Amino acid sequence: MNLPPELEKYRVEIMGHAIEYGLDFYETVFEVVQFDELNEVASYGGFPTRYPHWRFGMEYEELSKGYEYGLQKIYELVINNDPCYAYLMKSNKVVDQKLVMAHVYAHCDFFKNNLCFSQTNRKMMDQMANHATQIRRYVEQYGADVVEDFIEVCLSLENLIDPHSPFIKRDDGRNGEVDDDDGAAERKSPAKLKSKSYMDSFINPKDVLEKQAKFEEEERKRKKEKFPEKPQRDVLKFLLENASLEKWQSDILAIFREEAYYFAPQGQTKIMNEGWATYWHSKIMTEKSLTDAEVIDYADHHSGTVATSPGRLNPYKLGVELFRDIEERWNKGKFGKEYNECDDWVERKKWDKQTGVGRQKIFEVRRLYNDLMFIDAFLTPEFCLEHKLFAYAYNDRNDMYEISDRDFKKVKEKLLAGLTNFGQPFIFVVDANYLNRNELYLLHQHEGVELQLDEARDTLLNLFKIWKRPVHIETILDDAKTLLSFDGEEHNEVEID
Repeated sequence: MNLPPELEKYRVEIMGHAIEYGLDFYETVFEVVQFDELNEVASYGGFPTRYPHWRFGMEYEELSKGYEYGLQKIYELVINNDPCYAYLMKSNKVVDQKLVMAHVYAHCDFFKNNLCFSQTNRKMMDQMANHATQIRRYVEQYGADVVEDFIEVCLSLENLIDPHSPFIKRDDGRNGEVDDDDGAAERKSPAKLKSKSYMDSFINPKDVLEKQAKFEEEERKRKKEKFPEKPQRDVLKFLLENASLEKWQSDILAIFREEAYYFAPQGQTKIMNEGWATYWHSKIMTEKSLTDAEVIDYADHHSGTVATSPGRLNPYKLGVELFRDIEERWNKGKFGKEYNECDDWVERKKWDKQTGVGRQKIFEVRRLYNDLMFIDAFLTPEFCLEHKLFAYAYNDRNDMYEISDRDFKKVKEKLLAGLTNFGQPFIFVVDANYLNRNELYLLHQHEGVELQLDEARDTLLNLFKIWKRPVHIETILDDAKTLLSFDGEEHNEVEID
């Protein structure tokens, strides 16, 4: 880290303020770069040593054009790593550099302490470089076109993971059954209803118990024959373990799966992470670091950060306002049984028990919650009313979007639906030997998110390239259970019972 003396002085000062407020972060390395260098790093997702692929060039062109035309500007870029890496644009004003530093230290605190990030690789900067080296070797060995085509297949499937799996200890798929010497699962007698001995033959008839035992035996055999025994949400893991892939293909697919799990917590905590960073850059700047000459510029840029625009939810704005609301509520005792049972709106408005535990509460929230839990637990009718939140929908008659509901429950449901599984459909592998022909059968667990047919067909095509046998997915289209299939030549769509 070779910051100019002036920026180094501000860095030490702001880091000291952050520590005084209780933030806890890894060592943070700042790099000063030109605008085109920052766009380049951003196009690689913050990792300048990633594998070669045309999509990074496309993203660089988009960022560069946005900057040149004054449509967008990257103020901060920080990487979850130990040490954390952050980039400062050389052309920014001093007040912007100070704001970015304060914002970055809060992000680093969130990366280090939030539960969702606890299982991520803290040496990902090095790991990304290793991934790039490995892929470049395969490019030299098999050719750029072959490797690039397979990379594009992997990119279309990289979201088919289970973001919660790092925190779950999976069983071995045998439902706790113990194999005996012959390899058969340990049998258990059918469950009997509790009864007196003289009534047992009436309460638990022998023929019923025998029928139940036969049924359970058939069920055990059916489960043993089914593969996988349970639906698998981590589709990429299933493919890695069971698809017929060459070693280089398996290595590349494993790389994309590892990187997908690294980035998943950022998608799970976008609102909280940006809200936390905005809360602390605002606190540090307004209470500690601003000079009189910097107030106007700071206010201008901060207001741009939290501004809302039509058709888009600003995670900075929603996050920071919710953190401030939580702090105020816990400072005034606006929680617990007594407060929740109070139905006097005026009394609730002026409620103040002077509990003073707001700061402690927001640190607890920062540590334990993700966006879904954050909104579910702390979004209140009062908050929605104060910030004028509403749900909107497309009106076919007017050919435009319009407000569809202001009801708190509807607004909350809409927010939670968009955050559940990143707003994407739940996909499971349910049968890898469909019709006893080694065909792959997937299930779309329908929870309000529809499949986009064009994207579903492209995904089936790419799954076929990996599985090398026909691929199917069960979904719901127009309220009818439907099976979408691809056999390597054409797509089919049939209704099923």
